[in-house]
Amino acid sequence: MKREIDVTGNKLVIFYRVVVVIMLLLVTILIMGSLYGLLRSRDSGPLFRIGGKGGGSVQDSAALREGVREGDNPYNVFSGIGKLRIQNTDKPAVIIISISFPYKAEDRPFTEELASNISGFRSIATNYFANLPKDKLAKLDEEQAKADILKQYNALLRLGRIEQLFFGDLMIVD
Repeated sequence: MKREIDVTGNKLVIFYRVVVVIMLLLVTILIMGSLYGLLRSRDSGPLFRIGGKGGGSVQDSAALREGVREGDNPYNVFSGIGKLRIQNTDKPAVIIISISFPYKAEDRPFTEELASNISGFRSIATNYFANLPKDKLAKLDEEQAKADILKQYNALLRLGRIEQLFFGDLMIVD
């Protein structure tokens, strides 16, 4: 009696078994890493660093956890407004601008307020540039525009103040 064995079926079963073993290994690694992260103390330093200088001291790792190193600038730059493309209503022109400003890095409530007011910042800038008259758009006084927008931004905020604005990518396209 002659028996035929399906060789392709055996190879497929072996392939599926290998895939299942790999998946189980990955799940096990993820679970072990998660448990290690949960059980690890909060003040422990990083296990390893990618790039940078190795062999940092305990003070360096504490400063890294706080986000501020000795000698670093205590300010961050808020650029969450992004790049705006504004159609002017008076003259068919497009204003392309990105607005950013510094704020104190350690002031977390103010940072959260800034993040929650992104849409307000965008609408203030959009309304300001969209409603500029034709003659002011041709001879845009950047410092005056910054002062006007800064005043409106600060009127929107409650927990802090913005001291200075930066315009990046300011272009007027006719």
